[in-house]
This record gives sequence, structure tokens and C-alpha cells, in this order.
Amino acid sequence: MTLPGWRDWAFALKTCAAALLALFLALWIDLPRPYWAVGTVYITSQVLSGATRSKAIYRVCGTVLGAAMTVVLVPNLVNAPILLSLAIALWVALCLYVAILDRTPASYLPMLAGYTAALIGFPAVDDPGTIFDTAVARAEEISLGILCAGLAATLVLPQSAAPVIAGRLDLWLAEAREWTLAALNGARAPQAGDDSRARRLRLASDAIALDGLGLALRNEASGAERAAAAFAPLRQHMLMVLPIVAALADRVCALDRAGALPARVRALLSDIALWLAGEGDCAAEAARLRERVDAVEPSLGRAPDWNALLLASLTARLRDVIDLRLDLRALRGHLMAGTKPTPLAFTYTAQVHRVRHRDHGLAALSAFGAFASILVCCAVWIGTGWPDGSAAPMMAAVTCCLFAALDDPAQPILGFANSAIVGALVAGFYLFAVLPVVTTYEMLALALAPPLILCGLMMTQPRTMPMGMGAAVNGATLIALQNGYTGEFAPFANSVLASVAGMWIAAVVIRLVRSLGAGRIARRLLRINRRSLATAAEGGGAGHGLELAALMLDRVGLIAPRLAAIPADDAAAAGDLLADVRVGINLVEVRRVRRRLARPARLGIDEVLALVARQTRSRAAVPGPDLLSALDAGLDAVAAAADSPERRAALIGLTGLRRGLFPDASAYRASAPQEIAA
Repeated sequence: MTLPGWRDWAFALKTCAAALLALFLALWIDLPRPYWAVGTVYITSQVLSGATRSKAIYRVCGTVLGAAMTVVLVPNLVNAPILLSLAIALWVALCLYVAILDRTPASYLPMLAGYTAALIGFPAVDDPGTIFDTAVARAEEISLGILCAGLAATLVLPQSAAPVIAGRLDLWLAEAREWTLAALNGARAPQAGDDSRARRLRLASDAIALDGLGLALRNEASGAERAAAAFAPLRQHMLMVLPIVAALADRVCALDRAGALPARVRALLSDIALWLAGEGDCAAEAARLRERVDAVEPSLGRAPDWNALLLASLTARLRDVIDLRLDLRALRGHLMAGTKPTPLAFTYTAQVHRVRHRDHGLAALSAFGAFASILVCCAVWIGTGWPDGSAAPMMAAVTCCLFAALDDPAQPILGFANSAIVGALVAGFYLFAVLPVVTTYEMLALALAPPLILCGLMMTQPRTMPMGMGAAVNGATLIALQNGYTGEFAPFANSVLASVAGMWIAAVVIRLVRSLGAGRIARRLLRINRRSLATAAEGGGAGHGLELAALMLDRVGLIAPRLAAIPADDAAAAGDLLADVRVGINLVEVRRVRRRLARPARLGIDEVLALVARQTRSRAAVPGPDLLSALDAGLDAVAAAADSPERRAALIGLTGLRRGLFPDASAYRASAPQEIAA
């Protein structure tokens, strides 16, 4: 276990201070339930100041929207408990569906709109006449907590995301550089093997994991947010390194095995490797390397041989590697200096950096899980006439929303319920042993500070963060601090039992209808990627090869950490994910240039695309020989076309398709010109 450092203590202390400030203001303003402000501080607070600020505005807007929906639903349906339960459950489910599709802090707006309606609506059924005042008070209490958390994050030792991003980026660049150097040196490791596959997946996963840090950077108030514009192209550049270096490694190994790697190309590869290993950013040296790449690029005549096609593809990838290296170093410099990025060398990702995977099926399943959990809790509450039983559907809605994005939400929900039990024990001690002797706010603050600081320290560690947040939120709610002391055991016990029961019911229902596990979700994402390939081959979907690559690479980044959590045999069955991405890029690019080729070349390409679509939709593990024959025939047809940039692009694209789909096939042999004419 890592001992907390000074930054951890700083976060815990300022979060505790923000919570106590929110409590003081709520008591001073005489809000009916000040403890909501305390719990909101701990739900909102993040270690990075920008992450806290990024949540704040969306949480406030979501809270207001949820409160408004409660005012609409409760007075009109309070005399029909079943209809009211259905309406609130449907609202929570709809909001959760929208929130899951949006993988940015903006998702907090619909999420808060959903479970705020449950937080306000279910307890208000006993007194619907005051629903407007109650909704306004809840919105004020929650907004007050968000405001205090945002002020503490901004004004007290704000921690910028920029150094964290730079540190992780340096580690990522070092590993990517090692892989690229191995590719340039002709090593087999980048081409195959469990270690190489694990490295590629780790690189993809780490690039996707930086998303949250980039969004936090954008919402800082330290000056570093000026560099947020550099983050979007940085993320996409990092992802594009993966298929480009994989293709580079494939071409170098193929030419090396065939004994067709010219000496001057070997020298060029060595010089590029030395340049990549250096720390300088010499643009002049990069320009000289590009000139040398141009010098070794082969001309693709009437009937180019396979080695010439491979070498042409290799030179194209070398240019990309040079451009990406320049850009990545430049973007890192902009992040550290807090400046906007200058024009980039690798310009192809400029329009696709916002592409994200959206899983409508999984979002709908998560929404249904929340809907069913709330209805089951409402049935228990209404059927038993349980006093304070409204806490059950209320907490079911909250926990289903908080953990909906996880593969298996049931286990974290149970952990949150356990934290509620811990919070209830502490709350009971305070409620019946400490608070009766507290007579001033100063005494109250001193009494509450130790557990609040402890919860803040727990929130700084990923493993204990849910327990810390759950204990703080549930403890504050169960103590129910107000302007006055009641100390009644029966309402306290009922509230504890109802809250824990609601979370337990949610965990059981979610386990039955929603928990898929890492393996099933990984396989689902793989199937979606394959369908994207088929759609691209048929001419639908993304209109640009790099746009399709961005979408597929985003899924690869989501698949990678899940493959690490499933058995090795299942992970190996996933195959070479980057090969699929390379196939997707080449599919779209070949389709894009085919329209400017002569009719025989177009027909040859169309046959290839039709067979690729059929192959990917059939889910066959190994492409059939008819597709290999069609690829060779397509290369023949395109080679016979008149020389043009589109012809060259089509030849390189078909070469990439052949290598991606049939890496172990024998070399392509061009047909004789007279046979082509026939």
C-alpha cells in the first residue's frame, strides 16, 4: 500500500474544507437538508483541479433539469404510485442511455438529470404539495456543494493535468520508440508474438486512457488550458502510430525474408532509427530523411513485381513515421509550455480527432438494468408500506448511474453498499454519541474533520476511491445534519436499511440483466469492428480511411484492457487487432480512388471489396482462397491501367490489403500483359 504524499494530504484537507464550508453556508442560509451539500462535495471532487471544474457546470445543469422534471412528474402522478414509479424509472433510464453514449464530462448532465429526479421525487411523495420548494432546495444544496468543490479545486493548490499528461506521454513515447526501432531494424518481435501483441494493446489502451486527462486540462484555470487544443491531435497521433508502425514492421520483415531489401534502404532505415532514438527535433534532418525516402521510392511500371509493391508501401509508411515523430515531440512541447499547437506535418488526422465509439446496445442494456432495479425497489417499498423506504429506489437509481459504464457494475455496487454500512456505523456513532454534546459550528467542524479527511485520503487511491466516496456521501446523508438535533433511532435505522437494500437489489438485478464481463464486451467490440470493415467494403460508413481507422483504434483501446482481464486463450483468439485496422484504412482508400480508374481496374477492385465484405460478415477465422485470387486479379487489373497518382494509391492499397489479410501467403506474381488484355 502506498503511503499518502503531500499532494494526497492537500487534496484531503481542501476537500474537507470545501465540505465544511458548504455545510456552514447551507446552515447559514437555512436550507432544509444541508447534508446534501456535503455529499455533493465528495461526489464532485477530483484530484486534478480541471477534472473537478469539468464536472461542475454539467452537474449544476443536470441538477436543475432533474429538479424541473420532478416538479412536472410528482404533482401529476402522485395519486398513481405505479405510474409515478414507471415515469421516474423511465426518465432515469433515458438519461442514463444518453450519458453512456457520451464519453466526456458532458455525460454528467444527463446522468445528474436522471438520478436527481429520483433523489427529489421519491422522498417527496409523502408531501407532494411542497414539491416545488423541495426541488428548489435540493438544487440549491447540490449547487452549493458543487460551487464549494470547484472553488477549493481552483484556488487551493490546484493540481494541473499537464505534468501528469507529459509524464505518461514520455513513458508512452519511450515504449513506442522501442517498438518502432525494432521494426526499422527488421526484428520479428513487432510482427508477431505474445509480447509484441501485449505491447501494442498496452499502447492503444494507454492512449485512450489519456482522454480523461485531456478533458481535465481543458477546464483548468491555471493557463495550461491554452494547450488543450494540442491534446486532441496528440491522442489521434498516438493511436495512428500503432497501425503505421505495424505496417512498417510487416513490410520490412517481408522484404527481408525475400532478400529484397536494398542496401541503401537498409542504410536509410538505420539512419531513421538513429534519428528517432535522439532527443533533438531537427526539422532539417527530417527534411533530409524525406528526400532520401523519395530517392529510394520505386516506380511502379506496367507489371510491377511484389517486392516493388512492398517497397513502395514501405516508403509511404516511412514518411508517416517521420511526420508523426516530429508532431508528437512538438505537441508535447505545447502541452508543457501551455501554448496552442502550430501546423502539423501529419495532417491527415486533423478532421477525425473527435471520432469515438458509441455502443447503443450496451447503453440500452444499462438503461434497462437501471429501469428494472428502480421498479423492483418501488415494488418492495409500495408493497410493504415501508417507512423511509423511498431511500431504496433512490439509492438504486444513484448506484446504477454511477457504475453503469463498468463491465460488471454489480461488484462495485456491492462495494458501495458496504461503504454505506461503514458510513452508517460512523454516522450512528456521531448521531447518538457525538452530536448530542456539540453546541457550536466550530465543535461540529472539529468533530467531522477526521472522518472527512480520511475519506479524502482514500479517494486519492484508485483501489479505495469508491469506498472513500461512498463512506463520505452515505455517512453525510445518514447523519442528516440540519439546523436542529433530533437523534431518533427508528428513522435512522429505516433509512440505513432502505439505502443498503436498494443497493443490494440493484446489484442483484444488474447481475441478472446487465453484467457482461470483460470477455463478452471485448468479443462484442471485435464483432463491431468486423462489421465496420464489411460496411467500409460495401461503401458505407466512414468516408475517409483515417476516419474509419480512428473509430476502429478507439475500439482497440477499449478492447485492450479487457483482453488483459480474460484468459490467454480468449485473448489470443482476438487475433491481430491492428491488422484489422490496417485492412480498414486500405479498404476505404482503395474505394476512394477507384472511381478515377479505368473500368477494368474498377471491376477488379469491386470484386475484391465484395469478397472482403462477404468474408468479414461471415465471421470466418481465415480468409478464403477466392479472396486471395481476387486480390491478385485486382492487382493485375490496376497495374494495367494508365499511370496516375490514383493508380499508385490503388496498388499500394491492394498491397496493404493482401498483407493484412494474407500475411503468410506466397508472393504475388503479375500476369503477363497479354493475359491482362485478354
